[in-house]
Amino acid sequence: MISRTLRIRISFILGVISFLLLSASGLVLTFSKYNDIPTGIPHFLPHLAFIIFFLSLYVFYHYHLGRLKNANLQDLLWKVFVTGLIATILSLGLILFEFLFRNNRIGQNPLFINFIYFLNLGLILAFLLSTFVVWERFIFYQKSKRLVYSWKSFLYLLLLSLFLIFLQIGFGDPIFYIIIGMSFIISIYFSVNLKWVAYLNYKQKWKSILLFILVAIYLGYFIKRILDDSSDELELDLFDNITTLIIFIFVFVYAITSILVLLFNLPTSSVFEKKLEEIINFQRLSQSRNTGKNKEEVYEILLESAVSAVMADAAWLDIDQPGSLETKQLTYKIKKKDIPDVLDHIPKGKIKKLLSSDPVKNLRTNRYISSIRDYKYRSILVFPIYIQNDSLGTLNLLKEISDGFNDEMIDIIGTFINQASISIENFNLIDAAVENERYKKELNIAKTVQRNLLPAKLEQSDFYDIIGYSESADEVGGDYYDIFKINEDKTIIIIGDVSGKGTSAAFHMSQLKGIFHSLVQLQLSPKDFLIYANNALAKGLDKNSFITAAYYIIDRTKGSVVFSRAGHCPTLYYDHGKNSANYFYGIGLGLGIIRNNEFYRYVNIDKIEYNPKDILVLFTDGITEARNIKQEEFGYDRLKNIIVENAESSPNEIKEAIVKEMYSFCGTNALEDDSTLIIIKFKENKT
Repeated sequence: MISRTLRIRISFILGVISFLLLSASGLVLTFSKYNDIPTGIPHFLPHLAFIIFFLSLYVFYHYHLGRLKNANLQDLLWKVFVTGLIATILSLGLILFEFLFRNNRIGQNPLFINFIYFLNLGLILAFLLSTFVVWERFIFYQKSKRLVYSWKSFLYLLLLSLFLIFLQIGFGDPIFYIIIGMSFIISIYFSVNLKWVAYLNYKQKWKSILLFILVAIYLGYFIKRILDDSSDELELDLFDNITTLIIFIFVFVYAITSILVLLFNLPTSSVFEKKLEEIINFQRLSQSRNTGKNKEEVYEILLESAVSAVMADAAWLDIDQPGSLETKQLTYKIKKKDIPDVLDHIPKGKIKKLLSSDPVKNLRTNRYISSIRDYKYRSILVFPIYIQNDSLGTLNLLKEISDGFNDEMIDIIGTFINQASISIENFNLIDAAVENERYKKELNIAKTVQRNLLPAKLEQSDFYDIIGYSESADEVGGDYYDIFKINEDKTIIIIGDVSGKGTSAAFHMSQLKGIFHSLVQLQLSPKDFLIYANNALAKGLDKNSFITAAYYIIDRTKGSVVFSRAGHCPTLYYDHGKNSANYFYGIGLGLGIIRNNEFYRYVNIDKIEYNPKDILVLFTDGITEARNIKQEEFGYDRLKNIIVENAESSPNEIKEAIVKEMYSFCGTNALEDDSTLIIIKFKENKT
């Protein structure tokens, strides 16, 4: 088998030989034409040499750039830029060379004109085909079978156009316009396949825009050069060459489309980067115990993360030291001596009222925010830190503008505070267990903290009834569910199950909650949500852990449930009209199993169109895999039969029937796994 290196060498040598043959045969035929001297060289020879030169260049760049498998998109774009720059400089040099001989016999000699033209032809084709191969790499950034077949069809069309050169198909021929039209349509088809754009950060997108613009400028220059040089005196006119025009169209359309898409994606880049930064900071908090950090470092991470999330101009964190009358204070861009002065400019009683109130009742109140009068800082956000309603301290964030904090900022800071509280509580629990062997008692506290991460009550809607149920096998567990109402017509629901159980599963469950709250407001599709969640979790989960999840969007206006599954239990759906229940499986792979850009292959979007009295049942495997004393499983069929038998009941009554039957089936055996259940029953739509 011929190695890649040998193929590169052969194609290079063949390209040089064919280019020399193309130039020599073209010049000889030109000499014969103007001096009326027969040479015996067939007129098709330049065309044959052109085809060999074209194919050799393509093979050369295909294998040469193919060696750069690990090169990123920026490196490939840079190579296109450098190739275009060199070709343009050399071409401009040829123009200068022509200019020097313009007014004498040499400059007006047809042989001289053709010689310069063939040199330009080689430079143009070298740039076009190197760019063509790089665009191919961009298109195949995320391959699919349909994409591969489409590209092969495009290459076959190019190959066909090469051999049409022998038939002298050019402007004015119907076949010429048909092939050019097909090429334009195919170019547009490939140009919308720009999945690589989503993986560039804000800085990389700006750099890519600049490089694409330069490539477009090169193309514009070479098109002008071809138009200016076009003449009947040429043996091989690129302006009338269908293959060259196809390459020009494809390269130009892809470059212009890429510039436009990159420009339109710029406004959202900073948002996604901000959300990703929030997720990473959340992971740093959640992993603090596993990475050997102490409580002081958790406080520092909390302050740093909060400042970054809300872009605060200054901040400080007051920590009440247990058993001490002193308060530890961490600051950011503010001196400790200036803090009392800041507090003096806050309306009296505003912050004091907040800190003396019930933290549970005031978890999402705008009394966290206050204005500051006649001072450098104009707004302050104060967040109390509680563990089991015991005050641990306060986080204070300052901005130099009025109304500097919005509801989204309050939500993300609340998530950071919750996670920091859990991390601190975990430190306390483990330290207490080591010191006085009361680990189980302290874990009950953690269980209560974890319970606060699950919604205490699922919000009802006028087009469905919903009920949730969750029970951990140990003191804490790894099952998670949540609900988010986008508006009166659209609701998002997530359910997840962390591999394993106990405290490690609970830690990872809290990570999933943070990611959900960070991404849900972007209103992504179920597939995109799972892809972004997998990217975030891949950096935080240990190698032996993964999370199964399912993400649902209920849309009343469309009467549908759109969902994606990441290795989670199938969705059970009861069709009232047919009086039957079925499971929707679909493909899916747990979050954290594949930790690279290939995860998207394992996520599909499924859709259910619901009707009144239909029932949607979401659950974790703790329900169906519950075992009795004979080690028999509760099973999918038993769950389905209960739904059918109780279809006319309310969601709460159905839930009670399932739980009662499950515990009756298991007998006196304790549950082996965490069990979670969500039942949604659709009602008549109200307008």
